[in-house]
Amino acid sequence: MTLRLPGPDGTLRAHEPRARPLAVSPGTPFTSRTVLAAAHVVADPRADVSPDASAAVDWDATLAFRRHLWSHGLGVAEAMDTAQRGMGLPWADAAELIRRSAAEARAVGGRIACGVGTDQLTHGTLAGIRAAYEEQLAVAEEAGAQAVLMASRALAAAADGPADYLEVYGHLLRQAAEPVILHWLGPMFDPALEGYWGSADLDAATATFLEVVAAHPDKVDGVKISLLDARRETDLRRRLPRGVRCYTGDDFHYPELIAGDEQGFSHALLGVFDPLGPLAAQAVRVLDTGDVQGFRELLDPTVELSRHLFQPPTRFYKTGVVLLAWLAGHQSHFTMVGGLQSARSLPHLARAYELGDSLGLFPDPGLAEERMKNLLRLYGVDQ
Repeated sequence: MTLRLPGPDGTLRAHEPRARPLAVSPGTPFTSRTVLAAAHVVADPRADVSPDASAAVDWDATLAFRRHLWSHGLGVAEAMDTAQRGMGLPWADAAELIRRSAAEARAVGGRIACGVGTDQLTHGTLAGIRAAYEEQLAVAEEAGAQAVLMASRALAAAADGPADYLEVYGHLLRQAAEPVILHWLGPMFDPALEGYWGSADLDAATATFLEVVAAHPDKVDGVKISLLDARRETDLRRRLPRGVRCYTGDDFHYPELIAGDEQGFSHALLGVFDPLGPLAAQAVRVLDTGDVQGFRELLDPTVELSRHLFQPPTRFYKTGVVLLAWLAGHQSHFTMVGGLQSARSLPHLARAYELGDSLGLFPDPGLAEERMKNLLRLYGVDQ
């Protein structure tokens, strides 16, 4: 059946759904790159909650999705911004998510890294910010997960300049039990992080960031760069101390950054690998054989979907990610904690379906078609 999908101007266009999905199979971990998918949480649609209440999470479906990612050889980046940290998932629920997912990772032998931040605070002194980070770091370490030191809205508001970042991060790295991943999240993902590392000038901010790493290379496994600037990431990658990985968080340029060049490459910690998991895993296994062209041929066509999901306001990319999880059959509904399913327009959602379908992302194309038809009808678009 041909679907009628609304475009940006409201007119309807025809789309012929794909008959068969892309053929992919679960597989073993990768050998040439470390790849983590930042995973979303599945809301409990039957819970009687308000937008201001604590999140209601469907733990069974949430953990099942992580098992899906692990089955394809991907690592899981847990409790990151893809899981709606600071946008519907408060710290108390994030802590429970870390504990449950880390236990599941141990049970199946999956890799996991967990976000550590200060989102139990809205503002605070530097001492209070350090204490908030320490509380979250303890939860991740006690759960047996690698820590990802996330950017802090409270620190961005409280810091007077680069020296405050050097002091806070130096304190945390000195006491971290194991090497961590440092996360630089740009303001396109969170406007409250404007001027992070003490300056709105990205060259100055990069210098401070690299100073933190250089002072504690034994405590930094890697850095995750989410600035959507491939040139800047490549330049920063080349300036890292030996042994410190660069994990791309660039959802616009990830194929070229993972493929790399004659001077190196990026590993990956990406929100877009939540919906792309099986396809991305297949591409990286091709890259493991040394076939860069085959890797690019598989992954390059996904960039159009990723750029669509992450279009401004970029922080609402989670809505498209959850839509695709629903269409792929990983959850039974299209609702999100905090009601964030309403954050994107119907034409945006329709285009996400169209692009996902063209890539063969839906294991059961007929199910995805039926669910999309139901969503269109809900918005008054009869088929």
